[in-house]
Amino acid sequence: MTPIDVVKTRIQIDPSMKGAGLLSGGRTIVAKEGASALLTGFGPTAVGYLVQGGAKFAGYEFWKKQFVQIAGDQETAVKYRTAIYLGAASTGEFFADILLTPLEATRIRLVSQRGYATGLASGFTRLVREDGVRGLYAGFIPILFKQIPYAVGQFTVNEFCHEIAFRSMSEEAKNNLSPTAKFSIQLGSGIIAGFAAAILSQPADTLLSQINKGHGPEGSMLYRLGTLAKQAGFRGLFAGLGPRMVMTAGLVSGQFLIYDAVKHALGAPPGLEIHKEDK
Repeated sequence: MTPIDVVKTRIQIDPSMKGAGLLSGGRTIVAKEGASALLTGFGPTAVGYLVQGGAKFAGYEFWKKQFVQIAGDQETAVKYRTAIYLGAASTGEFFADILLTPLEATRIRLVSQRGYATGLASGFTRLVREDGVRGLYAGFIPILFKQIPYAVGQFTVNEFCHEIAFRSMSEEAKNNLSPTAKFSIQLGSGIIAGFAAAILSQPADTLLSQINKGHGPEGSMLYRLGTLAKQAGFRGLFAGLGPRMVMTAGLVSGQFLIYDAVKHALGAPPGLEIHKEDK
């Protein structure tokens, strides 16, 4: 997904690419910089989302279980399942973002400033040398504004899509689903969840690109975010949404499919379910 992310980031920060789409933006970058430019930032993207993804999925399952235990019983947990999904997704994402933020800052510098560094190690070292720890975490608040809505859309919408698919099935039917049926439900739920995650987090994603590019006035982070949002306007905040929806639909559905396959291969339990069933 790195080439799509490169095109999306350039559309957000490069005035010459304003209004470009996924294909036209990609062609512009290849024509100016060569095909290899589409893989700019692959290192921090891979490492950053490896550690963040692991922490987020593990955190979501952990906090979901904790909140169900706080609810006291299954009936109460089902009644307040939306709050449990939201709380588990937000809490898991918060801790995961502590790991992600420095690598995301490095990625955006590599993508937005041509020639900034040759890769992850050199980019990270230069960022630390020039901006210090403060530079590594300059985008932490915007990342929270971006990633928490993303996680909420990803996990909550996926849960409800599965609930809708399973609601009319008996327990026996659910346990005897064919591999094709399981795959179809997981893929469809993941794609819809990916669209929701992209839309909910798009404004903050645009602001994050601007902050890490060095745009905006001096002042507190909230002041800078407010000023940038006002300058961008509604349309500007959703610049690059098309490529990002394609990217996140593929990412989220792929994540859920791989996560489920790995759990199954390791013999892990399927996870705590608090879906509401038809009576």
